[in-house]
Amino acid sequence: MRAVIQRVSEASVVVEDEKVANIQQGLLVLLGIEIEDTKEDADWLANKISALRIFSDSEGKMNNSILDVDGDVIVVSQFTLHAKTKKGNRPSYIKSARPEQAIPLYDQFKKELSEVIGKQVQSGEFGADMKVSLVNDGPVTITVDSKNKE
Repeated sequence: MRAVIQRVSEASVVVEDEKVANIQQGLLVLLGIEIEDTKEDADWLANKISALRIFSDSEGKMNNSILDVDGDVIVVSQFTLHAKTKKGNRPSYIKSARPEQAIPLYDQFKKELSEVIGKQVQSGEFGADMKVSLVNDGPVTITVDSKNKE
């Protein structure tokens, strides 16, 4: 499971001209699920993201997590995070999980993250054409991969 985490001062998701998610201070998480991912990956990643100290404290140092700032989260499914570009110019998505596998893991990730942060995680619509808007605060962008726990 791969995530691109962006610290935002605001973010929203629109599907078919309807705003389905909208937050102020918090995180926008783009989530890619691959065929080898499991419930354990979803749980590990949710706990990792909730504990990341990427928000400024009173001295301006990145010492606070999403829990410390009582921020909100939007999760957006993005299979393109597992694109392979080694051959040619057209990316291959062969490692991306099919919807029948990815949707339950996407839902598990959102559920676990909601439980850990103590509030509902907003989201886009799995598989939909979405318009994602954000104001990246910092900018701060972090990538985390459950298969490469560095």
